[in-house]
Amino acid sequence: MKILKSAQMMLLMVTAMLWALPAWAVDSYRYLHVSIDTPWSIFVFLFFLVFAPMILAVILYWRYALKKDHADDDDDA
Repeated sequence: MKILKSAQMMLLMVTAMLWALPAWAVDSYRYLHVSIDTPWSIFVFLFFLVFAPMILAVILYWRYALKKDHADDDDDA
């Protein structure tokens, strides 16, 4: 059964490679409409993708740290 699954996967991979003609990638820059703004767009997208969780973590840490300080002040009284 395992051999049959391996053979099916190999057949699928060979079919996919034969279907993806290398000639389609010759003019990929025209297909993707790459311009001078493309690297900046990628940079801005990745910047927010990387730093949004960090900014959220800082905000949540700051919020709960202030709540803890208020709770400690109430316990002292």
